Amino acid sequence: MLELSQLPPELLKIEITEGVIITGAERTVEILKSVRALGVQVSIDDFGTGYSSLSYLRRLPISQIKLDRSFIEELTINNQDAAIVQSIIHLAHQLNLEVVAEGVETLKQASLLYQQGCDLLQGYFYAKPAPITDLKLIYTALEN
Repeated sequence: MLELSQLPPELLKIEITEGVIITGAERTVEILKSVRALGVQVSIDDFGTGYSSLSYLRRLPISQIKLDRSFIEELTINNQDAAIVQSIIHLAHQLNLEVVAEGVETLKQASLLYQQGCDLLQGYFYAKPAPITDLKLIYTALEN
């Protein structure tokens, strides 16, 4: 499909959940290594909600983890969630992984995540899911 679409592989990112990793760990590692060899980026979605195993972080050929929104919801009022998020960000960076926080809904959450060094933030604070045609209208208006 990459050849057919002429999409540069580094512009494609696939996301897998922890459940997929657990179901067929050895086969998953093989497939992901092949995908990464093509230059495609791989991200673990909803990180921390399933059967997270730190051993997977060192074995899987991934480039990014996405923190599940359940850690972000009470980030500014729950010290345990804040500590977990900060630890995951630090660990991921030590492993040269990019960290995305999902479910950012407030300025306080965004500010704290920025202070903790989170690489990317996504959620309703920035925009609600929308068709690409709507997004093009919004961003075109911002450019003018």
